[in-house]
Amino acid sequence: MKNFLPYWQEKYPEKFAAEAFIFSHIRRGDHIFVSSGCGEPQYLISVLMEFVESHPKAFFDTEIIHVYSLGLSPYAQEKFKSNFRCNAFFIGNSIRESVNRGAADYTPISLSQVPHLMNTGMVRIDVALVQTSVPDEHGFLSLGVGVDIVKAATEVASVVIAQVNPRMPRIHGDGFINLQEVDFVIPYEEPILELNDNAPSREVENIGKYVAQLIQDGNTIQVGYGAVPNAVMANLYHKNHLGVHTELLGNGLIKLIQAGIIDNTRKSINRGKTIASFSMGTTETYAFLNDNPSIIFRSIDYTNNPLIIAQHDNMVAINSALEIDLTGQATSESLGGRFFSGVGGQQDFMRGALLAKNGKTILAMKSTALSDAVSRIVPSLKENSGVTINRADIRYVVTEYGIAYLHGKNVRERAMDLISIAHPKFRPHLIEEARKRGLIYSDQAYLPAQDEEYPEQMDVYRTTTSGLPVFIRPVKINDEPLLKDFFYSLSDHTLHSRFLSSRLDMPHEKLQNYVVIDHNTSLALVVMNADKKDLILAYGQYEINKPTHTAEVALVVRDDHQNLGIGTELLSYLTYLARREGLFGFTATVLTENRAMLHLFYSHEFETVKKSEGGVYELQISFKQ
Repeated sequence: MKNFLPYWQEKYPEKFAAEAFIFSHIRRGDHIFVSSGCGEPQYLISVLMEFVESHPKAFFDTEIIHVYSLGLSPYAQEKFKSNFRCNAFFIGNSIRESVNRGAADYTPISLSQVPHLMNTGMVRIDVALVQTSVPDEHGFLSLGVGVDIVKAATEVASVVIAQVNPRMPRIHGDGFINLQEVDFVIPYEEPILELNDNAPSREVENIGKYVAQLIQDGNTIQVGYGAVPNAVMANLYHKNHLGVHTELLGNGLIKLIQAGIIDNTRKSINRGKTIASFSMGTTETYAFLNDNPSIIFRSIDYTNNPLIIAQHDNMVAINSALEIDLTGQATSESLGGRFFSGVGGQQDFMRGALLAKNGKTILAMKSTALSDAVSRIVPSLKENSGVTINRADIRYVVTEYGIAYLHGKNVRERAMDLISIAHPKFRPHLIEEARKRGLIYSDQAYLPAQDEEYPEQMDVYRTTTSGLPVFIRPVKINDEPLLKDFFYSLSDHTLHSRFLSSRLDMPHEKLQNYVVIDHNTSLALVVMNADKKDLILAYGQYEINKPTHTAEVALVVRDDHQNLGIGTELLSYLTYLARREGLFGFTATVLTENRAMLHLFYSHEFETVKKSEGGVYELQISFKQ
């Protein structure tokens, strides 16, 4: 591509003035906007610092405004405190300590609202320091990888200073400004800041696999950056026709575009286009973005507008958090009174996805922090923590231990669901705290072994003889509400046949015995419709008799799903698992009138001996070798 920079230098020589002259236009008390993220104009910042050091009385009490600094933020250093004070809309590593000791400021706000603050003058911008591509033949410069709030800043600033960098990609969309709108230009070539992906841990890989289960073909997705989003994207290569409407476009999404997984063909709006507001990635990612007509960067008040997000059918917003409490409120910006990051676009996308037709919100997070020293799932958020996402806006929460669906659940159900996906070593404490706070039953039973030994590898899909696809898995401690509905769906006859009793109630005290299972001595399975996993179709269990090395087995199927082969599949799987444990056989107690259950046992080619006593058969079932 032809370099038009010399032409424009000749046409507008006044814009290409000496650096000292350019920075002399900054006045005392000015508000200086600096492009953030990977679009940060590193050279302009270094020149600004040199100018201040060589002209220590040139200006005082200026305010540096940015979203997120990926660089060193030298203006936040103590020696420049009389010259600069930083105000961040999102806290990065370089200014976190300054903010928390009161030497810098943090403005909590959803990023979609920042351009409005600038346009109305509530946030004043006197000088804008930006980084752009080289000008084209028409004099247009591209803001490249950082459009977000930068475009709004250039539109309201009294003085715009642009670092023109040949390495900045030219990206289609809102990020173009004309040289006529720029007051000064400083050409300087340097590498664009990069963000590389680290290899995910085993725990993070598990999170990615769970989240991928919630994403369907044709969904439009939004993801942030970090190890968890990268792991999610690494597990999407078996999906089809995904779309993207996001604020951040990173390496993982670009790889999915290149692989054809993301084609945007099913999007409700901007069909065929990947919509984002900024990029943080590698040189290879930036090369892909350059002059690519399928990639559109819009200003943050468009990408993050919940009403725009809501126009995408099947929108999936995937975000993370620092902590979530047992009622479902989460913080991603602070830990107690210590500020950590910011609201960012999380509220925007979570709320927009909720408003979308068939939308989903997913909070994906590792269950622990500080090398497993602390739990991210807590009884209550730390005092003074900011509630970034309220209880009503969270649907799915995912950790390396599974998926919790909170929507429509009461506090007790939410607490049990979240405890079930917490790190096992913190679950006893969470149970105890939840009991004390009245969040769960005061007599809620708990066996640590159930969680520590939870046999997730036993999850299986089967198809019954009638063609019904089912999902069989071990029971979990938070299954009590589902199991309650299951038991109360059973007819009096089925209840009597299963429990050999005329008792028709199933109170919590009795019900929890069916979900609090010691996997060292017992096994309990539930069968669900493969497409509707919130409805239990059958329950089966066995308890090991160690002296005889056999197990007592029992199972029951919903009345409206009997004679569909569910019992056959359940007993077959229980038998397989028992034999794998080296058990010799089963024992069972069956009413003499329960011909269906007797037929089930005899149809499995067991060596069965039955004894009749008091209207029941005592079955001795030996596994054939």
